[in-house]
Amino acid sequence: MCTVTYLPLHKEGFLLTSTRDEKVQRQPAIPPKQYKSGESSIYYPKDPDARGTWIATSLGEYSLCLLNGGIIPHQSNPPYRMSRGHIILDFFKHGNPDSFKAKYNFEGIEPFTLLIIGFESRSLDEMRWDGNQVHHQQLNPEIPNIWSSVTLYSEEIINKRQDWFHEWLLTNPDFHIENAVNFHKNAGTGNPEIDILMNRDHVRTVSITSVFRSIALYGIYYEDVIEKKVTQMNNLGDLMFYL
Repeated sequence: MCTVTYLPLHKEGFLLTSTRDEKVQRQPAIPPKQYKSGESSIYYPKDPDARGTWIATSLGEYSLCLLNGGIIPHQSNPPYRMSRGHIILDFFKHGNPDSFKAKYNFEGIEPFTLLIIGFESRSLDEMRWDGNQVHHQQLNPEIPNIWSSVTLYSEEIINKRQDWFHEWLLTNPDFHIENAVNFHKNAGTGNPEIDILMNRDHVRTVSITSVFRSIALYGIYYEDVIEKKVTQMNNLGDLMFYL
């Protein structure tokens, strides 16, 4: 849950793409499928260890993505009350960002950054939990944006990644899943320590997930980078697999 881009589509809709960087010993995630939460249908890839997720979209208003870390790097101090992977699923029980912020119990959870994208009235909320308080701001949903996890990247590297993103925007004015995924695969200088598709001794990019939402189309693209396997849901219908 370490690099996320948000791309607004013309007039309505958006592309939300997440590069998941994880410890190499973790089990592969379960590809996206439909789950029920009360009356809501939610689509997401599932972490088999914690049974949660880092990105999800619903047939209703919101799509969400979570990054590890809040505002500044922190020292992990387990055990925590619950896994951050359950935060997104808990959000759908509250219905909107204001209710979630007011009523959710953030205590005992490791710091995180939560992005909440509204569709019917396009909105972009950013919530950062620093371990003591929630920092909530509403961002302009008409402006593309990029986030990198503060637990893996220094401020200098985060700024470099923002530069790569802004340079990419100059040559990619039309947004679709293919070029968003290509950015997450290819952006950087060829240094696997800091490129968007990263690889270090103990942590590496394991998957790329992209949520596409417009009036006419609604889908999820999921690529297991290790196994080189793609799962795609168009209009959240049948799954298609490519090797």
